[in-house]
Amino acid sequence: MRNILFSVIILLQFYPKILQAQGNDQDKGQVGYVPSKENLENREWFRDAHFGMFIHWGVSSVLGEEIGWALSGQDINKYRENIHVFNPQKFDAAAVVKLAKDAGMKYITFTTRHHDSFSMFNTKYSDWSIVNTPYGKDVLKQLSEECQKQGIRLFCYYSLADFYRADYCQGNVKKATGIKGECNWDEYIQFMKNQLTEILTNYGTISGIWFDGHWDQVENLPGGKYGKQMRAWHYDEIYKLIHELQPGCMIVNNHHLPVFPGEDFQTFERDLPGENTGGGFSANAGIAGNLPLETSDIIGKSWGYVTNDTVNRSTRELVHLLIKSAGLGANLLLNIGPTPEGEVRAAYKERLLDMGDWLKTYGETIYGTRKSFMKPANWGVAVEKENKIYLHIINPELLSGKLEIPDFPFQPEKVTSFDTKQQLDYRVNKQKLLTVELPDLKKEATDQVVVVNF
Repeated sequence: MRNILFSVIILLQFYPKILQAQGNDQDKGQVGYVPSKENLENREWFRDAHFGMFIHWGVSSVLGEEIGWALSGQDINKYRENIHVFNPQKFDAAAVVKLAKDAGMKYITFTTRHHDSFSMFNTKYSDWSIVNTPYGKDVLKQLSEECQKQGIRLFCYYSLADFYRADYCQGNVKKATGIKGECNWDEYIQFMKNQLTEILTNYGTISGIWFDGHWDQVENLPGGKYGKQMRAWHYDEIYKLIHELQPGCMIVNNHHLPVFPGEDFQTFERDLPGENTGGGFSANAGIAGNLPLETSDIIGKSWGYVTNDTVNRSTRELVHLLIKSAGLGANLLLNIGPTPEGEVRAAYKERLLDMGDWLKTYGETIYGTRKSFMKPANWGVAVEKENKIYLHIINPELLSGKLEIPDFPFQPEKVTSFDTKQQLDYRVNKQKLLTVELPDLKKEATDQVVVVNF
């Protein structure tokens, strides 16, 4: 008994340090947060949407190097000169929003400020912004107005990490060289609050704030693990501010960890939820079963505009990515990186429009669906919607004339081909194995859908 009491005393003595070592105790998020009615409604809309456009764009595009990171370890004065060159006269907000709409996308997430601190909106808290370029126009304002006109919802990406400002205290990643001034963490946190207030006050309805950069202030351990947090982001204050300014606005944080209190959906960077086979950035993130999910990914080799980017992902691969995301109950946020002139590259347009054409036919099997009873299989995935199950066959070469699904939990009323509308022969045995005959399976098809009504 004495040994047990002694162990308890020791545990209580060191418990705060144990918590700190986990890396989250300084930033628990908005503890006690109760989402508003508008927020809960937005979550359900988001679950139904399934497809959005990510726009990574900024002053770094003139260099043809990865957005935001181009400044890391570089001379700040040389990088600042790009503000005099960035002049995207060919940017057409109406055309970009229309492209998203024609692609079947339901929302746009736009980089208002990336790691290089360059603000793509009119801010009074920094002269390092789009309105001080030769272009001189507020890109966020244009996008906001067009999104409202065309019925597309607007989300705003906002970087927590900053390689440009003096008041930002360097974390894991190198800041620019030649910065004058000392770091002041409290000042930097206030700067972020000021800018977020501008975004949520001056640009109409913002459906979500998409944070990135948490990882810069968390100790990196071997094996991709996180250690203790070096500096607190004050999420309790920031999340509360956002939810007070726009109660319906959803918060997501690309911290690659399980969700914190106050976050309204969970995102996975270049990873499908639970797979960790893409960028591998979400290996530490348990999946939030009660929140909407999203996976963000790229078409080419980079997030931002990169010179001579060779697009190597086909429309077929991108459609499969959308289907797989839906099969895991997640949205796909697919990125474009406009050129320094403000245009969407022709290869990207082609792929997005092809995806839009596919969704004109198959949208019913994606929009409004939910993750099904079964895990993704080698042949494809299943999604549910009302009294239907859509079986997406994306690897038909793995099947030989029939589809078998074990532990099928429903009693089918009929089974049909979505494409031909013809009824298919099926049976369910005593072991609940569903077998569907597929006499017209096409090996070359991008996707073939079997509809099970129950």
